[in-house]
Amino acid sequence: MSVTHNTNKTHDLPLAGVRVIDLTQVMMGPVCTQMLADYGADVIKVERKGAGDLSRSTFEPVAGADNPIFCSLNRNKRSVALDLRDAGQMAALKTMIAEADVVASNFRAGVMDRMGIGYEDCRRLNPRIIYAAGSGFGETGPYAHKGGQDVLAQAMSGVMARRADDSLPISVYPTALADYSAGMHMVQGVLLALLHRERTGEGQKVNVSLYNSMLAMQMQEAAMIMMADSEVNWAAMPLSGVFDTQDGALVLVGAFKPNPLRDICAALQIDDLSADPRFRNLEQQFVHKAVLQGIFRDRFAANTRDFWLARLDEQDLLCAPVRDLREALVDPQTVHNQLIIEGEGEGQPVRFIGSPIELSLAPVGLRRAPPKLGQHTEEVLQQLCGGVATEAA
Repeated sequence: MSVTHNTNKTHDLPLAGVRVIDLTQVMMGPVCTQMLADYGADVIKVERKGAGDLSRSTFEPVAGADNPIFCSLNRNKRSVALDLRDAGQMAALKTMIAEADVVASNFRAGVMDRMGIGYEDCRRLNPRIIYAAGSGFGETGPYAHKGGQDVLAQAMSGVMARRADDSLPISVYPTALADYSAGMHMVQGVLLALLHRERTGEGQKVNVSLYNSMLAMQMQEAAMIMMADSEVNWAAMPLSGVFDTQDGALVLVGAFKPNPLRDICAALQIDDLSADPRFRNLEQQFVHKAVLQGIFRDRFAANTRDFWLARLDEQDLLCAPVRDLREALVDPQTVHNQLIIEGEGEGQPVRFIGSPIELSLAPVGLRRAPPKLGQHTEEVLQQLCGGVATEAA
């Protein structure tokens, strides 16, 4: 296995010595446990025997053991395949939990309790355990037992309804905002609980939900509604927007300057519209937004994207080309930031996004390729459970 930019041994990493029993699947939980693994935790991914994490079978025709969706979320982990309906294999899992630091799951509320490995069950096995539970809406309340999913959280939290213009159709945001943000909140909760345990010796439960994370993402907008009974929409600002040029789109954000409209007009080589009574302040710019942005659109359409970006940069205006993901992945800044991890998987090359967090003494790399289903079952059960547990499995 080759590693692009990390030669650190596990014991050099900040979470070395922390063991995580990972009962998560799909994205919210795995993106959390992968970050813990990236920074040195021994993450043991417990999967269903014969099937594994649901993301292993996502998106034909690439579904299977080396499915990129699964690979993107499960590097640096060990996979143990168990049938938890079998008493011996459940006993093996409980033995693992008794020696672990963290248990992570993202089942519907009540599922782990019914299996006999809820928080109270695990606390009896291990009073120092940190029990991280992710759900769709929370473990109690009117929606607790409703199936949670990223798009549902977008819809029910108000995120989906937010658009730059009310005339635009409501649509699903095509990146998993709720899964990623809730996964990162789960990481934060686990780290906070580890710090608390270091001081007090006490374990505790960490709860996160897709719904709460989506509401928290709108903290500014929510405060405006609750404190001033006013709406704020950053995508609807009159001096900001996406504009087509002769050979591609760009985005302009006219903000954080004493008179951004004057500077935009200088970049666009037109008369200073801030002197026009229709556009003299932000309130009037909102009233006459359609006229103002129509002028912008006509000017941007008259030349190329690079031409206008250079002109906007000269005026120190916030601007950028609108790129697709394929372009972003090969952008010089992406390469410079060393954000792509490359290495050898189980018999094939693997490439995926690394951690966005840079620690100067702990760069992230590929220590373990994304595992085959059950690849480490015998190794882990021998290490943690002894021969009896191995026979049970």
